[in-house]
Amino acid sequence: MTRPGSGSSPPPLSQARRRKRNPLPTVLGITALLGLAGFIAFGNLNRSLEYFVTPTEYQQQAAQLQGRPVRIGGLVKAVKYDPQSLDLRFTVTDGSASFPVQYRGAVSDLFKENQGVVVRGEFEGQTFQARELIVKHSEQYDVPKTQAELRDLLEQSE
Repeated sequence: MTRPGSGSSPPPLSQARRRKRNPLPTVLGITALLGLAGFIAFGNLNRSLEYFVTPTEYQQQAAQLQGRPVRIGGLVKAVKYDPQSLDLRFTVTDGSASFPVQYRGAVSDLFKENQGVVVRGEFEGQTFQARELIVKHSEQYDVPKTQAELRDLLEQSE
């Protein structure tokens, strides 16, 4: 022990030790937030899903899909379109099963008999009331290589 005035200085104090933080609460907090976000996202997802089925699949699953918005895909048959009233009636088929479809609205030039289509809507009785038509288009697209080919393409589209 040193006396005051004896000329020697007191020993230096050691630095305070920093307390190490435990990472467990931070990891648990982040995990809980991610879990909650996932639950909210995927929990509501099932209510808003719209299924894409063929007419045959719809017949097999009619009890589960009844009253839900659904998308049905197949080929177009027996088209009746009135351009004045924009009333469209046709049959969608997959070769095994068929359903009559009603739609009101403008129709794409690509919509025609024996063309692939996906219709979104709901069944009312035995008739499918479509809110949206998605027409399958050609998967081939050739870029015109010459001015003559481009001119021919433009003339065909008029």
